[in-house]
Amino acid sequence: MAFVPKTWPRRLRSAEWYSGSTKDAIYHRGWLKNQGYPDDLFDGRPVIGILNTWSELTPCNGHLRELSEKVKAGIWEAGGFPLEVPVFSASENTFRPTAMMFRNLAAMSIEEQIRGQPMDGCVLMVGCDKTTPSLLMAAASVDLPSIVVTGGPMLNGWFQGERVGAGTHLWRFSEAVKAGEMSQDTFREAESAVTRSSGTCNTMGTASSMASMTEALGMALSGNAAIPAVDSRRRVMAQMSGRRIVQLVKDDLKPSDILTKDAFENAVRVNGAVGGSTNAVVHLLAIAGRIGVDFTLDDWDRCGRDVPTIVNLQPSGDYLMEEFYYAGGLPVVLRQMGEADLLHKDALTVSGADIWSEVKEARNWNEDVIRPFDQALTLQGGMAVLKGNLAPKGAVIKPSAASEHLMRHRGRAVVFEDIDDYKARIEDEALDVDETCILVLKNCGPKGYPGMAEVGNMGLPPKVLKKGITDMIRISDARMSGTAYGTVILHTSPEAAAGGPLAVVRSGDMIDVDVPARRLHLDISEAELADRLAQWQPSHEAPTSGYAWLHQAHVQGADTGADLDFLKGCRGSAVGKDSH
Repeated sequence: MAFVPKTWPRRLRSAEWYSGSTKDAIYHRGWLKNQGYPDDLFDGRPVIGILNTWSELTPCNGHLRELSEKVKAGIWEAGGFPLEVPVFSASENTFRPTAMMFRNLAAMSIEEQIRGQPMDGCVLMVGCDKTTPSLLMAAASVDLPSIVVTGGPMLNGWFQGERVGAGTHLWRFSEAVKAGEMSQDTFREAESAVTRSSGTCNTMGTASSMASMTEALGMALSGNAAIPAVDSRRRVMAQMSGRRIVQLVKDDLKPSDILTKDAFENAVRVNGAVGGSTNAVVHLLAIAGRIGVDFTLDDWDRCGRDVPTIVNLQPSGDYLMEEFYYAGGLPVVLRQMGEADLLHKDALTVSGADIWSEVKEARNWNEDVIRPFDQALTLQGGMAVLKGNLAPKGAVIKPSAASEHLMRHRGRAVVFEDIDDYKARIEDEALDVDETCILVLKNCGPKGYPGMAEVGNMGLPPKVLKKGITDMIRISDARMSGTAYGTVILHTSPEAAAGGPLAVVRSGDMIDVDVPARRLHLDISEAELADRLAQWQPSHEAPTSGYAWLHQAHVQGADTGADLDFLKGCRGSAVGKDSH
């Protein structure tokens, strides 16, 4: 059914604060006027909250204060009243134990900032990867008209004549140092060359994946995902988004009108086509839970299974986000998907038009960066969801970043009980491991780390690296950075700390991995597995206070998005009683 805009003008939500001559209205207007706003701004025009995740401790978002000024300009031009609001900024770069632990806290706090303040619509200023899902989760819960403006990726990194990607080459250089192929001094020299401008990772890491997901979902203007952070066109996009949010409020076009099952299926397929991050799995599941869409881990496998990866970007391919933008960006990918019948063309976007109308004329300027489907990097690039007695509720792997020869493999488990155990033993020359083994890491899921840190892409043992081996199968209940690569099986559910089968794997057990068959099997009898599970006892200490306690008590499994159990399906804005 086509969206039908509401009639304008009409009384808006912000009028509950600012309209009329009551004591309460005078109180609210009077205090806001102390910043120099004239009286005629309180005439019923849309009040737009610019929810800004700028922080100097979130380096990916360090330029969002400047970008928000362009958003404001667009809002003023369209007849709105912009008010900038600093919100919780969960940085993957700095937050301990992991930013993922605070994604839900950020979403909860931002939801209440929207719900409790006089906003008619929201501009979501995001960048670093947890800021995008946390703000989308909040906006979905309140369901006020909203639009996303991402900060954009940083410029390409270059080092010793080689194109280097943020994150991706950190892992590669680190492994080269352990293998004796790179000196520590050279590694330090590369540090500034890899991340040389404002913006998010220049690979198809989680930030760029989530920017692509946002555009594919229809929550950002077409072309938003790939424009480099320092490109003047990023500022134009911000200003145009500021103009657009005012019309979204006038039309009352809300997230619930856009975030449909078709939109999520489009996003899953796009993730496969761009070689996107495994982190997109937990984030999209969480956003869908907030908006009330029936969207599951099985949908990820169903929709993504036969989608080829056509974007030739690191970590799956060769290029970086600059080249992706110059080649035409996500609109080209969406057009090619539409022509291949892999897109719900009538899905609505924040532009007010369907997604196909936005992209059907997009042109591909570099077919080595965005390849035709018959020249795809990987024929089955979507996330593979593996199940079996080791992962009854599922685990995920990114085939486009994995090694083909390991997609069917049987190996001996080398088990690490937690991340500290891994760090203490992985470089020990006496470790009983070779390249045929499977590294298993426990207690790094939503409850176990706590927060499900990006440690799943475990570095290989130096004794293996020195043989020239660059990949082994790794299995854990953790996440991995979207910039990482390798045959890494993640998000194993139920997690070890919740008593899932992963908790009772022992070194020496044989594990069968069959990605084409979607199978992950611990080769012991059902009786032996049941006996081990019956004897299992949790090994981690549970927190007793604060948000850590709340998280531990209420976080759900990765298979449903790792949101807090009491926050799903709570959609709907509210205007509370005024206390003044």
